[in-house]
Amino acid sequence: MIQPRDLTVAEERPGPRGRRVPKVTVCLATHDRPHYVRSCLDSLRAQTVGIETFDIIVVDSCGQPETHDLLRAMVAEMPNARLMRLDQPGASAARNLGAEHATGDFVAYIDDDAMAMPDWVEQIQAVIAELDPWPGVLGGRVLPLWEAPLPEWWPASLRGVLSIIEWEGRGEYRTPAVPAKLEPYGVNMIVQRKPLLDMGGFADGLGRVRGLLLSDEDVQVGWALQDRGYSAWYDSRVVVMHQIQGRRLNPDWLLNRLYWQGASTVATRRMMGSPESVWRELPRRLVVEALTAVTGLLPRDSTRLLPLRWRLAYAQGFTRMALAGEQKKRSLPGRALRALIRRDGTPIIPALDIDARAIGEAAPPGPPGR
Repeated sequence: MIQPRDLTVAEERPGPRGRRVPKVTVCLATHDRPHYVRSCLDSLRAQTVGIETFDIIVVDSCGQPETHDLLRAMVAEMPNARLMRLDQPGASAARNLGAEHATGDFVAYIDDDAMAMPDWVEQIQAVIAELDPWPGVLGGRVLPLWEAPLPEWWPASLRGVLSIIEWEGRGEYRTPAVPAKLEPYGVNMIVQRKPLLDMGGFADGLGRVRGLLLSDEDVQVGWALQDRGYSAWYDSRVVVMHQIQGRRLNPDWLLNRLYWQGASTVATRRMMGSPESVWRELPRRLVVEALTAVTGLLPRDSTRLLPLRWRLAYAQGFTRMALAGEQKKRSLPGRALRALIRRDGTPIIPALDIDARAIGEAAPPGPPGR
């Protein structure tokens, strides 16, 4: 791990009505994508507040040695940046490392394939300074930069699975002030550092690691802090541009993404201490799976009947996560359920130690739709 350099932080200055402007540490986690990191750092170099007013932590998550050398060279060009190496895989672990070493009041998370608007840090500080008390979480808009055109067959309701947030406005998450399915995404998510560390950080049992594509660790942090009495606030003035990879714009990726979203919904609800909501919803998901099962015979790269097929994919992920490890008795219903979730070759999701990580220890929540 490279030791952080001493950083010069500008003197504290008053915000609206004399309130202190919060200090911000930007955290950028990456895994073997130096070309994206370059564009992201360039956007941070161009911030209107000046690079002397915030610091940057770049976390190299299990990157190849040659990638680490490239990152070291990039970071060396920026006097407010430092590079850290993490051998544990997963975005959650990388984000937690960033929070542990941050110097700011808030950690501003941005994905390596995102670019901050020139006033991103300025708006973060302005929005937070307007709120009293400071929020636990602040989310903002995520606008797309398409590496390839969005196909016409892509369902309009599923733009969000590409981590796109286009709604303009502001307000508290999970209230009538914002759309019902609006959630904080890690690509543009600002978290108050001390409460985040106090609750144990991001859930490292989730995320795209070890062959599992579980997600919602960012959503869980937002809801967990909100449940602890902190505001979880959205403001569309805080904007990043997200580079949408062309290789994702195909039916196979979309169906795989929805499958794992269904599984993530179950995992996050259990981690938030709401397993009963899983069992209430399970019969409906089983019905959806039964009614749409025939569409699973279509080739994965086909665009036919996608509205039914993505619902099937989500239901399969939900039911498999709900039932994995639950049917241990050798009863007829148990054998039938095991046969159901194994019948089509879809990977079985291993039982996770979800219940051991209750909300009081660490992470937290998230409704479907991500």
